[in-house]
Amino acid sequence: MTHPGKVRANNEDTFLCLNFDSRELRYLGKIGEASLDTGDFVFAVSDGMGGAKSGEFASKIAAEKITRLLPQSFKQTANQMEAGRGDVLIELIHRIHEELLKLGRYYEECRGMGATLSLGWFTPGWMHFAHIGDSRIYWLPKGGKLRQLTEDHSHVGWLRRQGQINEREARMHPRKSILSQVLGANQQFLEPQTGSVGCESGDRFLFCTDGVIDGIWDHALEDMLIAGGDAKAFVEHAVAESGRDNSSAVVVEVT
Repeated sequence: MTHPGKVRANNEDTFLCLNFDSRELRYLGKIGEASLDTGDFVFAVSDGMGGAKSGEFASKIAAEKITRLLPQSFKQTANQMEAGRGDVLIELIHRIHEELLKLGRYYEECRGMGATLSLGWFTPGWMHFAHIGDSRIYWLPKGGKLRQLTEDHSHVGWLRRQGQINEREARMHPRKSILSQVLGANQQFLEPQTGSVGCESGDRFLFCTDGVIDGIWDHALEDMLIAGGDAKAFVEHAVAESGRDNSSAVVVEVT
């Protein structure tokens, strides 16, 4: 589910839901079930930036690159090549970054455009993730506590991880939207975050852009995931409570 919010005329967010193998790629519907017997799954959210409509363009480029590159990676990892999935995801992020920088160099309207990306690659028993920016991936293990897997790439995010400010102070901080890591946007050096978590039946995952976070506190995110809330519930709640930014969410349950 994605929504432009109450303030912005256009929606610079993009979300992606795919099932793929080495031969083909299938876009998933907004709601449904599917088996890992048919291939791997990728879910992602991306928040574009850059003014006018270039931010919207940036997030769509990120999604398009994923659809082109991951089927090739499936074949490599299936053949047990040396590169692991973490290396593949780092390479994917750098390829998207280079494409955005190139467009910014050659087209005035694309200059400075950038995007966040939070992506999860599901294989049997595992979720491998890659992240850049301040969109987020949350994991609610069955019977466990909510965990934010990704780190916000900002000074405010660092302050919170160090325990120097709390969630309320982070939300109110005047520099909360200034990112230290982003795809494109004339950023010269990237250090994407990658990782893997084992997952089992009953685990739930939330992928969301910062517009959702702006409208829902962490404890409410956990309550909604425990209660079985879907992406529509998260986005509608966020827009009702804030709506100052575009809001996008993808909810995945392992069954």
